[in-house]
Amino acid sequence: MRTTQQLSITLPNELADVVKAKVRTGKCATESEVTRDGPRVLLARDRAVESWLHSQAGPAYDALKADPSRAVPADRVRARLAAEHAKAR
Repeated sequence: MRTTQQLSITLPNELADVVKAKVRTGKCATESEVTRDGPRVLLARDRAVESWLHSQAGPAYDALKADPSRAVPADRVRARLAAEHAKAR
């Protein structure tokens, strides 16, 4: 039984050029290898987001629900971000 499926894809010229460049420079052996990397990267990103949601975002939300006084008002967040942005300039 086959463990692969053949697909036909259409890419914008810019992305097709990226695929060809990866093969031309030797970073990937074939165009198929380049296109397989795309879904792998997406899966890794999805797993990272899920992990972050479960390990950090969920517990932070639960803590805020349990103690709403921990919340930071939006105007204070904006002011802090503006100050950090100004400092970075």
